[in-house]
Amino acid sequence: MATNKLMLITGASAGIGEEFAKQYAALGWDIALTARRAYRLEKLARDLEEKYKVATIVVTQDLARANSVDTILKEIKEAGRHVDGVVNNAGYGLPGTFFNTKWKDQAAFLRVLYTAPIELTHKVLPGMVERGFGRIINVASLAGYTPGSNGHTLYASVKSGMIKFSESIDAEAKAAGHDDVHCTALCPGFTWSEFHDVNGTREKTNEMPDWMWMEAEPVVEAGINACERGQPVVVPGAVNKGLATLSRILPEPIGRALVGAQSRRFRNTE
Repeated sequence: MATNKLMLITGASAGIGEEFAKQYAALGWDIALTARRAYRLEKLARDLEEKYKVATIVVTQDLARANSVDTILKEIKEAGRHVDGVVNNAGYGLPGTFFNTKWKDQAAFLRVLYTAPIELTHKVLPGMVERGFGRIINVASLAGYTPGSNGHTLYASVKSGMIKFSESIDAEAKAAGHDDVHCTALCPGFTWSEFHDVNGTREKTNEMPDWMWMEAEPVVEAGINACERGQPVVVPGAVNKGLATLSRILPEPIGRALVGAQSRRFRNTE
């Protein structure tokens, strides 16, 4: 019978999600991995089992599908486990502007980055409350603090929504006396991963100075530590913290002008 707690990680096949799997496994958690690329998940699962001696569950699933959350939770239940923690990490950037993209692509984007994480949280939270323990990390973004950009239209609004959602869940848990059920929004800036390769902006982002980038390891470590402290929002890295503060104190017209200039340099609007 399993004795370790189980952490479910979406978008676990690469980047920040993969790093979350490694760090939680190193802390002694069993890991449930889900993403679309089965071969990546299976290799990661083998590596985690061999290196950290933890149990793993692999669920190949596309969160854009309407029944994806139920399918993931069903497979975990059939494995005789329940979810003690979840990292809602799955996501991508959708290039183009709102008027030159198809609605089905925008709808899938909303499903993967917003609806599915909220649904998953809603369905695992009652069990966490009943057992008196839960950890939820929603991977948001520094973009959630900034004005909307030209291109990648819904990205900032979705990430802003995930920040507010995480704050509300954490506040509700605290107000109800569930002191060991924590929810944290992790808000990284530019992080080395496949994210920019997938959305076609790697060539543009390679022009950015190195000081604006972070490796996935300290980003994930900051998220885990903040969640353990019961901190509802964390922005990792001194540069990102400075940018988040700046975005809150700058007059709105100046903020929009700065984001507009950066959008032309680093956003793919085609």
